[in-house]
Amino acid sequence: MMFGLFKKKSKIEKLEEKFKKLMKEWHDLSSINRSASDEKYAEAQLIAEQLNKLKNEAA
Repeated sequence: MMFGLFKKKSKIEKLEEKFKKLMKEWHDLSSINRSASDEKYAEAQLIAEQLNKLKNEAA
């Protein structure tokens, strides 16, 4: 049971974390800096595409 705490994260889990982080940054920037916000959103979309590919391959 305890060994589960040290389990390495899968590629999908890492990408999902990165996606969530980018979406939060995008939201935070959306009212402050529109161009930076747009960049974060574009990055997040690229990660979403990678996630979809990985999930489709796994299915």
